[in-house]
Amino acid sequence: MKIKWYGTASLLLESGDTRLLFDPYCKEYSKGLPPVPEAEATTAEAIFITHPHLDHFSDIDRFSQGAVRRVYVSENGIRRARENGHDATRMQAISPGDRFEIGPFTVKVFQSRHCVFDAGTVLGVLFSPKTYFCHFRSGVALFKGVRRYKIAGDVYAFEVTDGEKRVMILGSAGRSKKTAYPTGCDLLVFPYQGRTRMHRYMRKFLRLFAPKGVMIDHFDNAFPPFTHKMNTKKFAKTAQKELPGVRTIVPTEGRWYEV
Repeated sequence: MKIKWYGTASLLLESGDTRLLFDPYCKEYSKGLPPVPEAEATTAEAIFITHPHLDHFSDIDRFSQGAVRRVYVSENGIRRARENGHDATRMQAISPGDRFEIGPFTVKVFQSRHCVFDAGTVLGVLFSPKTYFCHFRSGVALFKGVRRYKIAGDVYAFEVTDGEKRVMILGSAGRSKKTAYPTGCDLLVFPYQGRTRMHRYMRKFLRLFAPKGVMIDHFDNAFPPFTHKMNTKKFAKTAQKELPGVRTIVPTEGRWYEV
């Protein structure tokens, strides 16, 4: 199995001739970032959405049109899609406990939760001059967009396996305390955004999932002024201290990695 990161939380997984796309987003509010290669992304057999926030779901029509490909998203996500004029005819509602077979892939759905922003993150946005002088227009547009793409507890994690390798994908850095998650996956994809000290916050997830490898995503600034590029220098050292021998990946956008 191979995995590619397109920026934000957008991922492409490949096994044999089958590809799956997760949380595609075109980063329209941050023009300086590399564009998502839509021609490649739309070769996926199906699309899975961890939660219907703006930066995970608002560009869905650009990736689901053309070939008849399913979009797997929550009931709330389908409702938001209809409200925002998206084509919901391709969408299939999912919920925790669901299991899907697509080519060599098996995808299992688990309840998760969204990252709770800490005071440092919130205050950093409110009192940063960049918020008002560099990103004011995009901030206003984003605020309006965020109101149209609200979650209702429908934040999911996906376990993806092709029979040889297992990947655990978190769409946001949160977890459900009532959910028994599988452990020992070959790769945990962890969103590295939303807390001022993400390397410390990440440790409890490493203990919970006990992965053989961990790859971060969502650490780029694709959602300004609400996000910023995260400092990832302490990621690998912290992960390897918590789990000696664990493989760590700070991905380069558009590059394939073997799971």
